[in-house]
Amino acid sequence: GEFVRGLIRDGLAAAVHDCSAGGLALALAEMAMASGIGAKIVTPPGQPLVAFFGEDQGRYVVTTASGDADKVIAAAGDVSVLRIGTTGGDELKLGDTRPLAIGQLRERHESWFPRFMGPAQAEAAE
Repeated sequence: GEFVRGLIRDGLAAAVHDCSAGGLALALAEMAMASGIGAKIVTPPGQPLVAFFGEDQGRYVVTTASGDADKVIAAAGDVSVLRIGTTGGDELKLGDTRPLAIGQLRERHESWFPRFMGPAQAEAAE
């Protein structure tokens, strides 16, 4: 946490999200929906399900401006840092899965609860 706070303080972090609720996959999806910026992520080492959905305390996604990733890695010291991909475009692609358009991801994220409630309950909630 202190390392990440230092990155923010020093202007090296463009965006940060923790992985404690939903893991890496959810953190990346939430970042993409919030920013409208896609990402192409390689599957991190280990078991893909654990890597993408493990809910770990003290694990963060940090995006950097172009060229700052090497500075972050150099500053890491004894903190484990792994470059997992790049940002850009309008799709989120995790490992070998098919890419998902951010607009489609956002629509499904925002519409599932009204659909779950059904038409009568959704109208009453409005």
